[in-house]
Amino acid sequence: MFAYIVRRMLHMLLVVFVISLIIFFSIRLTGDPVSVMFSAGEASKEAIEAVRANLGLDKPLPVQYAIFMKGLLTFDFGESFRSGMPVTTLILERAWATLSLALGGIVVAILIAFPVGILSAVKRGSGVDFFGRIFSLIGISFPNFWLGIMLILVFAVYLQWLPASGFDSFQHLILPSVTLGMILSGILARLVRSSMLEVLNQQYISTAKSKGISEWSVIMKHAFRNALLPTVTFLGLQFGSLLGGTVIVEQVFSWPGIGTLIIDAINQRDYPVIQGGVIFLAIIMVVVNLLVDLSYTFIDPRIKTGKEA
Repeated sequence: MFAYIVRRMLHMLLVVFVISLIIFFSIRLTGDPVSVMFSAGEASKEAIEAVRANLGLDKPLPVQYAIFMKGLLTFDFGESFRSGMPVTTLILERAWATLSLALGGIVVAILIAFPVGILSAVKRGSGVDFFGRIFSLIGISFPNFWLGIMLILVFAVYLQWLPASGFDSFQHLILPSVTLGMILSGILARLVRSSMLEVLNQQYISTAKSKGISEWSVIMKHAFRNALLPTVTFLGLQFGSLLGGTVIVEQVFSWPGIGTLIIDAINQRDYPVIQGGVIFLAIIMVVVNLLVDLSYTFIDPRIKTGKEA
């Protein structure tokens, strides 16, 4: 196990390094950030060059990258070109908002998709199964921005039960979490159903039933646990995607997350914020993937991570 974790940590470092290369050099293809700070003719050439020198943009790209990597070792992403604040501070101020929204979406998806998927598999071919498949199709088809707007109209405008925007209390988290979770639950329910169907057809399930064990004990203790592996993998990948893929939902609900921070930085060509935000999300994603892989040994003890390639 220890050797496996060390090997995966080395892989993580390689992934972060490659991502840092890609994001550092690709964003510099978008143009000069100093040009968006001044209107045409607003500043002299000397003033513009002075700003470039102050921001370190006058140095060769390899030197700029070396400075960036040196700061990355200490989790120092530099300072924002626009606000002058440390990028690490800007990211950490919004990290909890993004993490809470992603976790909220995952929890909502699990609470909806697990019962729907399990019941659909157990009652295969019945009305319950038909409802579950229709629900999955509807969940996959809904655009998240449309669903978010509809939830705001119903629960915030008409019923006035929940706030439409902001990040001040648990109530503010409900509508954006439901928006993310409803979309995700459609895909997750289909995955749980297919995984359960595959496991329910195994011989050991029939053997467990023949021993007089109650049906739901067999389903939950034997079938569901063995059907969790692909589900856990999917949830881990989706959690990573939600961290950086909630921009539309953040915009709909005025949610102060990292996705919105990165989009604003892209519009302003704020290189340090873009680099820091993307690297931060990449680190979270690779850590989550490592935790998902380690969880396999607890779900199915037959899996030995130390023997994996």
